[in-house]
Amino acid sequence: MNADASVIAVQGHRGSIQSGLYNGGNTGNYGSVPFTTRDDQPNKRIAVPVRVEPKVFFANERTFLSWLNFAIVLGSLALGLLNFGDSTGKIAGAAFTVIAMFVMIYALMLFQWRADRIRRRDAGPYDDRRGPIVLVVVLISAILVNFYLRFVYSE
Repeated sequence: MNADASVIAVQGHRGSIQSGLYNGGNTGNYGSVPFTTRDDQPNKRIAVPVRVEPKVFFANERTFLSWLNFAIVLGSLALGLLNFGDSTGKIAGAAFTVIAMFVMIYALMLFQWRADRIRRRDAGPYDDRRGPIVLVVVLISAILVNFYLRFVYSE
């Protein structure tokens, strides 16, 4: 067997045009991509299974726990204001309690949404750009109302 015959045999094993296995887009036994493309056939997309690594699930859980940590700190602050504050402090404590409950619900909904998208292997991004902005605006509003009540209705 000369060198040219061995090249043809190897290419023939892969299902090339030279081996005679080329039959209108199918390229042999392995379903590989053809060496040449024909103008009358569009390129086909190849579906490759995506493996989701466990660190993605753990990152989602870690973010959820971080949001819950923030909500618990805010709830503790609200509880202190409700128990030991004057009338203005109790109003601010009630506002911070509502905000802390909102943060807990938001964290749970975000965690479930991300976990569902990860399980379905949807394409990213998984970030939420509006939620933290809304949270900051609500917190600043509650603090400003607290300052307003403290300076206007100070006894």
